[in-house]
Amino acid sequence: MDNLNDNLNEDFNVDFTENLNETKKQARGCLRRFSKSIKVVVIAFLILLLLIPMFMIEDMIRERGQIQTDAIEEVGQKWSLAQTITGPYINLQYPITQEDNGVKKITMGSITLLPDELSIDGQLSTEILQRGIYKVNVYQSELLIKGFFSSEEFHKSNVDMGVLQYNRAAVCLNLTDMRGLSEQVSITLNDSVYTFEPGMDGRGIESMGVHAIVDLSSLKEDRMLPYEMKIKLKGSQSIYFTPLGKTTKVNLKANWNTPSFDGNYLPEKREITEKDFSAQWQVLNLNRNYPQVLVNYQNASIKDIQNSNFGVNLKMPVEQYQQSMRSTKYAILIILLTFTVIFFTEIMEKTRIHALQYLLVGLALCLFYSLLLSMSEHIGFNMAYLVASVLTITLVGGYMLGIIKRKKPAFIMVGLLSVLYIYVFILIQLETFALLAGSLGLFVILAMVMYFSKKIDWFNE
Repeated sequence: MDNLNDNLNEDFNVDFTENLNETKKQARGCLRRFSKSIKVVVIAFLILLLLIPMFMIEDMIRERGQIQTDAIEEVGQKWSLAQTITGPYINLQYPITQEDNGVKKITMGSITLLPDELSIDGQLSTEILQRGIYKVNVYQSELLIKGFFSSEEFHKSNVDMGVLQYNRAAVCLNLTDMRGLSEQVSITLNDSVYTFEPGMDGRGIESMGVHAIVDLSSLKEDRMLPYEMKIKLKGSQSIYFTPLGKTTKVNLKANWNTPSFDGNYLPEKREITEKDFSAQWQVLNLNRNYPQVLVNYQNASIKDIQNSNFGVNLKMPVEQYQQSMRSTKYAILIILLTFTVIFFTEIMEKTRIHALQYLLVGLALCLFYSLLLSMSEHIGFNMAYLVASVLTITLVGGYMLGIIKRKKPAFIMVGLLSVLYIYVFILIQLETFALLAGSLGLFVILAMVMYFSKKIDWFNE
């Protein structure tokens, strides 16, 4: 009986061991069969994980850009802000009689007369101020403003000229920042000289500016009232003009070689050299949407006036934050393709690369954008891009050589990253054809990945 039990136990142990070994073999076979799929899932998870540092880098780019904006605004606050010049124009008041419950009340209405001709000749002298690592362009300008007013516009607008208070007329000039005035401002009307007073006394199109109370009794008889004034004005970043004249002409010169003409009207003529630029604008009253005579400052007309400015932007040609942000949009593409090449190399070279090593390569690719941002603030975007890409390519290529111990895969990785960084740099520089080049490039990349992926037996080890 004991021998029988021993034989039964021995047979059971043999069968159990054989079944267990068979189960292990099947499990190993299943794992081997699906090992590539499992690795792909792990790589996909790592790519999603690397989005976290990329989001942090994008936030850092936005933060640095905001610091630059704050620095520029701080310099502008201390020097003078960007200037918009509106005027000169004439404001006349007249009494309005109203009856309320048998009681007559007299209020004052206003009529604004815009000039028939507005001619501005300006010379800007620019200067670079620095706040930390940030540079701000400021300027000092000398402006000669002249032209004439015409009482004929009152007749065209059916204005009762007899009720206007000519002896208390106001000549108004609006400026964005009064700190920009370097000396006293005066205006010559006919043969009389008037000095401006601060503020608008409630009679201006805008609330910021200067005004002069003048006697324009001659305007009732004279059809034309010539004027001339000179202004020395400081500002920063840009200067704009409002086309109040029936014909507005602006001739502007500055010792700046990277102007950006902005606003509703572009200059008719421009000349840009390596040291300076000159530009001439001419705007007619037919080109804008408000009349030469404004009654009681209608809101629609005020908005039209505010939206009709034109001028030149003198900002520093610094776009490293915008370009750095654009480059981060392609980070997921570079990481994905790099991991794909490493994965294909792992299979074709029959080697093993740990998930941690994938992660380290991904972090090196993310660090590229931090290097790019920090260096671009000091040496410019193009040079920073070159240095950061060379450092990153060298690091990843050397790491691949160290873990695979073969030169060919390392050289393939170096070549791939070089092509990708060159491709992204070209896309950043392109504007009109960026979408087309990007779409074609992605199509070619996808075609190459599909071509190499079909050579892999995904279900056998």
